[in-house]
Amino acid sequence: MSTIDHYINDIIARGAAEAREEGSAATEAHHLLLAIAAVEGTAAHRVLTAAGLGRQAIRDALDREFEHSLNAVGVSLAAYDLPKPFRNPKDHPKPGASARLALERGFAAAKGKKDLRPAHLLLGVLSADVGTVPRALALAGLDRASLMDLLQETLVRESW
Repeated sequence: MSTIDHYINDIIARGAAEAREEGSAATEAHHLLLAIAAVEGTAAHRVLTAAGLGRQAIRDALDREFEHSLNAVGVSLAAYDLPKPFRNPKDHPKPGASARLALERGFAAAKGKKDLRPAHLLLGVLSADVGTVPRALALAGLDRASLMDLLQETLVRESW
């Protein structure tokens, strides 16, 4: 198995762990983003941290997005004491639509498997025009297009 295969498997496993921690039945793109942010030593991680997007900053942005989405339909998170999510350690969240699409976009951004690097996966997650990730980044005041441009530049300069 190649280094990128190990990385992809690690990101998918970490994303599933993030989903399980949330009590989610599916691993979605935002879970993959959290996983990518947690793995140091890659260009993807360096780009995220340079933009102020460490794992905790991403988690905070996702929490704000959740609260904002509830407010959009007239529900105030502060008005309710939500129970903690049920976390069954035997659950194995399946890849959801947004995660599958993010991986497909990431793979398509590379010229071929030999060219595939962690930054391609991050590019796949960030290139969604709609969904939780773009809403969370917008609420955090981040310019997703600039972040993607920086990733593209990094792909040209860095090998991993």
